Amino acid sequence: MSPPKSPWWSANIHADRRPFLQARGHILRATRAYFQANGFTEVECGALQMSPGNEAHLHAFATEMIGPDASSTRRYLHASPEFACKKLLAAGESKIFDLARVYRNRERGPLHAPEFTMLEWYRAGEDYDAVMTDGARLISLAAEAVGASRLTYRHRTANPHAAPARLTVADAFRMHASIDLLATLLPGPDRDALARAAQASGVKVGASDSWSDIFSRVLVERVEPNLGIDRPTILFEYPRVEAALARACAHDARLAERFEMYVCGVELANGFGELTDPIEQRARFEAEMREKERVYGERYPVDEDFLAALAHMPPASGVALGFDRLVMLVTGAPHIDKVIWTPTT
Repeated sequence: MSPPKSPWWSANIHADRRPFLQARGHILRATRAYFQANGFTEVECGALQMSPGNEAHLHAFATEMIGPDASSTRRYLHASPEFACKKLLAAGESKIFDLARVYRNRERGPLHAPEFTMLEWYRAGEDYDAVMTDGARLISLAAEAVGASRLTYRHRTANPHAAPARLTVADAFRMHASIDLLATLLPGPDRDALARAAQASGVKVGASDSWSDIFSRVLVERVEPNLGIDRPTILFEYPRVEAALARACAHDARLAERFEMYVCGVELANGFGELTDPIEQRARFEAEMREKERVYGERYPVDEDFLAALAHMPPASGVALGFDRLVMLVTGAPHIDKVIWTPTT
């Protein structure tokens, strides 16, 4: 039997982690300085929400809010400050950011923690190229804050100061998996066509796998390991069915203004040209919750207050960036717990 693992608060364990945590502070200050210099307002969104989000594979922490009359109301710890931030945009804010503590169940590993810090920011009246530029600059500034000239994770390296490569999802599937993704989206998602293409590429497909299941498996197994090598990569123009909160691309309604940013094969940020049509948003949420119920046997409520606010929200772009992952990549930490002051046990 192996000896029990020492707790994170053991003096020797903390001494090993402390340089990473000090670096986190430097990166945090550089991040705030960037947003303040660019006219952003820092906001603090509440963690208790009536809905944690409506993505099929998102898992939340639930709790009960007890009123003075002992009445009980179901609430969730937010998985992202997104809904609250968009309500603030509807209220009149135009450039905001939040360094939010967020909570996700069923997530644990070197890159995942059940409680972590998400850096989320929005620009009203600007397209998603603007927030892509923000993301690239933040990676460079984080590296500058700790004097890092190369980022490394699992033997993959990247120059944090290099301009990101830009690659559409369709091009990435063609390049790294020999799959014509758009051909499986005519006129809508063709599950069998994608299954055949994935199997030809060596990706296993289960009989009950949906189009989205197969898409995700190809992305994880064939595409993601090749992204963010030598320089950051921006993967953009996701299929619309994989972008529940993003508006459709003007040039192709099958695609959406969603992007993800990768460094050393690690997904670092997820951004959108934001969907502001409450009718379309409701339809997408309902589709996501049907899929969640099919796979997991549960669904989360739709935030009607969010949909009401969406009708008043200006055109905007926004990004959610895993702040702990950014610290990991910049410092070379091997595990997310190394860069969190008090990791969940």
